[in-house]
Amino acid sequence: MTIDPMACQFAEAERLDAEGMYDPAFEHDACGVGFVAALDGKPRRDVVVAGVDALKAVWHRGAVDADGKTGDGAGIQVQIPQGFFKEHVERTGHETGEGRLAVGMVFLPKTDLGAAEVCRAIVESEILNFGYRIFGWRQVPINSAIIGEKANATRPEIEQIMIANEDGINDHQFERDLYIIRRKIELGVREAQVADFYICSLSCRSIVYKGMFLAEQLSAFYPDLLDERFVSSFAIFHQRYSTNTFPTWKLAQPFRMIAHNGEINTVRGNTNWMKSHEARIGHDAFAEHLDVIKPVIQSGSSDSAALDSVFELLVHAERSVPLVKTMMIPEAWADNADLSEEVRDLYLYCNTVMEPWDGPAAIAASDGRWVLAGMDRNGLRPMRYSQTRDGLLFVGSETGMVPIAEQDLVHCGRLGPGQMIAVDLAEGRLYKDEELKEHLAAQQPYSQWVGNITHLDTLVEAQDGTEHLFDLGDLKTRQRAASYSIEDLELILQPMVETAKEPIGSMGDDTPLAVLSDQYRGLHHFFRQNFSQVTNPPIDSLRERRVMTLDTRLGNLSNILDQDESQTRILQLQSPVLTNAQFQAMRRYMKDSATVIDCTFDAGRDDENALSDAIQRIRQESEDAVRGGCEHIILTDEATGPDRVAMPMILVAGAVHSHLVRQSLRTFTSLNVRSGECLDVHYFAVLVGRRCHHGQRLSCRGRHRRTAPPRSVV
Repeated sequence: MTIDPMACQFAEAERLDAEGMYDPAFEHDACGVGFVAALDGKPRRDVVVAGVDALKAVWHRGAVDADGKTGDGAGIQVQIPQGFFKEHVERTGHETGEGRLAVGMVFLPKTDLGAAEVCRAIVESEILNFGYRIFGWRQVPINSAIIGEKANATRPEIEQIMIANEDGINDHQFERDLYIIRRKIELGVREAQVADFYICSLSCRSIVYKGMFLAEQLSAFYPDLLDERFVSSFAIFHQRYSTNTFPTWKLAQPFRMIAHNGEINTVRGNTNWMKSHEARIGHDAFAEHLDVIKPVIQSGSSDSAALDSVFELLVHAERSVPLVKTMMIPEAWADNADLSEEVRDLYLYCNTVMEPWDGPAAIAASDGRWVLAGMDRNGLRPMRYSQTRDGLLFVGSETGMVPIAEQDLVHCGRLGPGQMIAVDLAEGRLYKDEELKEHLAAQQPYSQWVGNITHLDTLVEAQDGTEHLFDLGDLKTRQRAASYSIEDLELILQPMVETAKEPIGSMGDDTPLAVLSDQYRGLHHFFRQNFSQVTNPPIDSLRERRVMTLDTRLGNLSNILDQDESQTRILQLQSPVLTNAQFQAMRRYMKDSATVIDCTFDAGRDDENALSDAIQRIRQESEDAVRGGCEHIILTDEATGPDRVAMPMILVAGAVHSHLVRQSLRTFTSLNVRSGECLDVHYFAVLVGRRCHHGQRLSCRGRHRRTAPPRSVV
């Protein structure tokens, strides 16, 4: 008896999905990725050949089914060979003209002819409604005999639609129109409730050929890639190796702009932040079509697909590919003395605009103008490059993907943590890491813009001391009210105060799970750390100062598509955990723009709705404050006393945040917490970690201590 691993995997997927235990957010990758580019930016046949050969060389980075033919997915993105497609169009009796034609690579339902026809009608109507002419559909030649049974069973119908640009619209505007058209098509298909539809690419610059097959099968499955007329100035390739995920045709990479090896560990927080940002997104490029591009990240997207969705939005909002990579996946710059002041100011500006997408990442990206490879701040995925005398640049997960004679090599090396290498195809120019960052830093007066940033430390230095909030007796009473024990004070608080380090215990934790305990347990005990998957080592900002920081900010939750100095009018904090002195300085900075909300409820109420009524009150007060122009909300349990009971701040902060998100108000205010419950590192981590799960930006402090609060890792 033989066991089919992939069949078992699909069966398990169906079982988990039926039981509500599978989530597409589990999708992660550890793949092979790279690109080949002509340094002069001119299309060449050998670029496509080298891209296909490089992909075949990283076959070992993908998984193979028991049938030996079905794979996790592989693909290639190349420049649209205009001559190849124009010849096809002219054979059908159309005049193509001088301008670029656009091509859409479309996956249609294969087994439901009616649904496929509905999809074609939606595609055609949206293109025509935007004022463009359609040359027609092309059945993509494929060789289905070479792929495995599983891949063939789920294979979509693969067709291309060709679109004319007869009004002389420049390529940049044409590309943006095609992006909006694609989003309109996707919306129409969702409303028609048609499954198994996917647009791999819709562009006048590039096209994606991909599928659920082995890397070595790519050019055999798609004979187009073997045609001598198929030329390109670049080729991005990707071999998928999925972990905790199930292979599908649409999840094969490259996506529309990127190919990604690694995992975005912060994807849940980044996705939720994007939902919050959507309320204020705006750009002249999208005009009246803003509602069509929302949600930016489609439900069920993998971490790589989510990254690609935001990446292409920022590119279409007139940011270059290198700048978007710098913004989304920055290097660790704060303590890097090798960076020039101008580049540091560039990173400081990017930090004020949006949250980094963090995790092991090696990406290859292109918008048809730029082709780029870049690394995450830790450099936890490999990326090597070789430059040849005949004007080609090879970048990929391994060296030697394509055999190159030693005498033909001009230079070879590897990308380190946070580094990039790119080719400007329009200028025909190679940019290495340092030169590229200096080039980006010179695009705008970033050094002038970051002068608007206010640093909290400068405000603290300007004030006269700190008042004690409570006398010793009141302090002890409040500690008891927050469920502090002698053991907590001796084993947790004292070591942190005396050594400024997290207390260390045994690796094993034999404490009963909070949900099973018959004793009161703080709400933070019900949370467990969600560890990274696969090979990612645990790191923190104290032991890894070179690549991590606790720096956070208050302000600039406005339009992430803007590019001006107003985005840098923020308050910069070195940590989200504040001392009394820091909080008082921050409070003076906020002036009348802050609203304080009491997070206690009447101790005399003994009905079961007391807590829920209090939560609803706090939500409503927060909403009213933001609608009234409040820029900062301070949630506090200072009123705790004989007649007032404090609510768990984790519960309150999550409730207020989620309510403001639903009301599209979250990006108009910051959330700040003053709580007597915050004692150990785990509580701070859970409270600040709500940002990762629900998109919150919090400033937290322990107000009950007369000594300095502990340093904590969050």
